[in-house]
Order: sequence, then C-alpha cells, then structure tokens
Amino acid sequence: MYRGFNLALGNEDLSKYSRQGRIVHENNKAQVQKKLDSFKDKNGNLLASEIIAGWFPPVKSDIFLSHSHKDADQVIGLSGWLNQELGLTSFIDSCIWGYSEVLLKMIDDEYCYQPSKQTYSYDKRNRSTSHVHMMLSTALSKMINSCECIIFVNTPNSISPKNYIKEEGTTDSPWIYSEIAMTSLVQKRTPDDHRGRIIKSAVVAKEALRESFSINYDIDLLHLTPLGVDDLNNWNRSNTKTGSDALDTLYKLKAENYG
Repeated sequence: MYRGFNLALGNEDLSKYSRQGRIVHENNKAQVQKKLDSFKDKNGNLLASEIIAGWFPPVKSDIFLSHSHKDADQVIGLSGWLNQELGLTSFIDSCIWGYSEVLLKMIDDEYCYQPSKQTYSYDKRNRSTSHVHMMLSTALSKMINSCECIIFVNTPNSISPKNYIKEEGTTDSPWIYSEIAMTSLVQKRTPDDHRGRIIKSAVVAKEALRESFSINYDIDLLHLTPLGVDDLNNWNRSNTKTGSDALDTLYKLKAENYG
C-alpha cells in the first residue's frame, strides 16, 4: 500500500459503469467456484494454506475498494468507472465474500454435522467459523498490502459519524473496522515498488456475521486523505495516463493533503 483515501460518493449515480465493473470481477468469481472442491489432502484434511492461496485466487489490482456490502452495486459501478475511464483495476471484496459461506458450509457439512441428531455441533461450528474467519483475516491483510491504493467508500451504510469529530465514527462491520485499521498498520511502499514486481495476493471477503448481531467499533479515518466526487471528476479531466500510472495524477492532485 502507498496511499489511502476516504471517498464520499454521496448520491453519485455510477450505474452506467456497472456492466464494466461486473466484467472485471465475474472472472475472479468463476475461478473461486472452480477451486472450492480442491482443498483437501489425500487424507481428507482441509489445507488452510491452499484455501488462502487457491480459494482467494491471485488478483493483481491497483486499488482496493473497502465498503459496506449494502453499497456493493454502487461500488461495482465505481470499479467500472475506474476501469473504463482510467484503465485501473480494482478489487471489491464483497464480490467474492459470499463464497466464504459456501466454504464454511462445506466444512460444517463434513466435520460438524451430527446425523443422529440432525443438527450441527455447536462447539465444532464455533471452531470452524473461527478457522474460516482467521483465514479471511490473513488474506485480507495480504490483499491490502499488495494494492498500491486503498479507497474507503464512506457512506451511511458503512459509517455512523460522531458529531464531535468529523473524521471519526463507528461501524457495525468488524471487517470494515479491520480493513481501516490495517491501512494504518501495513508498511508503506512506493509506487515504483508496487509496479516493479508482481505480488501474489490473496483475496478476502467480509461480513459473515452481519445478520447475527451488531457491535459498533470506533473507527479512525484521519490517516486517509479525503476524496469527493469533484475530486474524481478533476482526476479524470486532468489525467493523460492509463493503468497504474493514472494513480500518479491523483497523488499529485491530493498532494496537499498528504504529509
């Protein structure tokens, strides 16, 4: 990671870019589906390292888009805009997150189901969920580290702002909290470093517990540079490059916000 941005999209309509955004990610989803049955050794044991490397297929992306699952359609449109207008590839974790539940069910059906009781073992289910979420957390860290730019799409679905500090708020998503916290912890690397070598990345997903209960986490956005719709339009107008080089234009436009 080199730079992080806190993007307020407001009510910006990016639906016309949704088709392009979905094209970018459908191929990754297809790769995930094909690999789900290949994560056991000859003894039938699940291989965590292969799940991380294979279930989350290597994805080389310029931008990591952190967001609430409720904003998935809007963020897919944003991804399409970035790709169509600037030639940038972005990673949307929620496009692949649903497969975590598929994996968890696969584990639970084989290792946690009790046929005699026709139910799942509570203790085994707790362990299996912990294992899957730990693998997701590991993969999340690797993906954030491998992307040059992180954009947090800040909406009422992702953040409930506190009145006394504009850049601080709460979120009921432990995965958003983890993502934002990770952006302040990972080692900062230069654009040349990112673009000079290919890093095998792991993809992560989020929000498997979102339907169960709600816990609010304090979230600090002060280390992320504010970004708005006007900034996106200015970036597009000012840019003469494509692909990862287009990020240089954004960095220059927002240089005054970066220490």
